[in-house]
Amino acid sequence: MEFEEVLTVHVKIENTNKLNNNEGDTVIMISFKGHVTGKYFTGEILDGGVDTQIIGSFGDRHTLSARYMIEGKDDKGERCSIYIENNGHVNKQKTNILFRSYPKVITNSKSLAFLNEDILVAEGLPAESGLDIKIYRLMN
Repeated sequence: MEFEEVLTVHVKIENTNKLNNNEGDTVIMISFKGHVTGKYFTGEILDGGVDTQIIGSFGDRHTLSARYMIEGKDDKGERCSIYIENNGHVNKQKTNILFRSYPKVITNSKSLAFLNEDILVAEGLPAESGLDIKIYRLMN
């Protein structure tokens, strides 16, 4: 399989809210801002981006689920918006990445319409500013 890098989301964490229950489960909601770079799109994350993480009583992160909108310019220089819903999980056996996820993208850009249908995967990587999420599409 061949993958092409489509976008890199540069996340800067803003605020964290946490809930613990009596069974040892934890829910963490993380609000964030940031910007996006790539050969197809550049732009800014709009207010309201949030990542929800559910951590089980044994310390395993069952779920990572982020939702956010970005505005910017596509590869044709046209203003456009992109919505990303990014769901995944942490694999503790991987030492060079924080998580892998499976983004769903919706955009109003005609030039980027392929993102509405393509199979996408992402990796979360530590970065100086917080976190980088590299989004790739399956090419064949």
